[in-house]
Amino acid sequence: MEKLTVKNINKAFGGKQVLEDVSVTLGAGEIVCLLGVSGVGKSTLFNVISGLMPPDGGTVLLDGEDITGKPGRISYMLQKDLLLPYRTIEDNIALPLVIKGMGKKEARKQAGGHFEAFGLAGTEKKYPSQLSGGMRQRAALLRTYLFSSGVALLDEPFSALDNLTKTAMHKWYLDVMEQIRLSTLYITHDIDEAIVLSDRIYLLTGAPGRITEEIVIKEPRRERADFSLTGEFLAYKKQILEKL
Repeated sequence: MEKLTVKNINKAFGGKQVLEDVSVTLGAGEIVCLLGVSGVGKSTLFNVISGLMPPDGGTVLLDGEDITGKPGRISYMLQKDLLLPYRTIEDNIALPLVIKGMGKKEARKQAGGHFEAFGLAGTEKKYPSQLSGGMRQRAALLRTYLFSSGVALLDEPFSALDNLTKTAMHKWYLDVMEQIRLSTLYITHDIDEAIVLSDRIYLLTGAPGRITEEIVIKEPRRERADFSLTGEFLAYKKQILEKL
């Protein structure tokens, strides 16, 4: 059974159709990309999936349960890290556990158990302003993971980083995902990023936005260290460019 099933979503604003009959699935431990140009409806679809916005038609299922229009069931990480500047990194990351009712001391302890795996050891007592952009994104992803029910939505999580930092973050992200196995649906308009990170890619195109192609990346994640330099990578890129 899929972790997340999004079926036949339709959404319009002011009489203008934005999404039409959009369906996507996400399996356990998968990284699936929603790729499309700006303004095609990617964020609107995420707002529907997360329950922040009701669809005009269609359903969202989490582990087979209908959660359409029900917020708080799926973690949603926006482009900006949204770390609270007046809280330490430790308390920022523990916040979802506190919101769920866990005591602050226990929340810090549980969150702290993940700091090393996420490359954040030694940052516990620092504040967001003291961290680099890449480290802040790591902290935001850990916070998202702790809030999740096994599924997370990431909206262009690496778009604010420079190219060198982004490349390092991609490698780190694939490594950490092998450990935590978080089922992840993420948005990007960066074709290279989509190919390097994803198990599958959905192309969302047109006006209104529709899923026009599903591309399976056959190469295992562990073999993608220099993937962007291969002929296989360029073949995927050519296929995507022809469809967008």
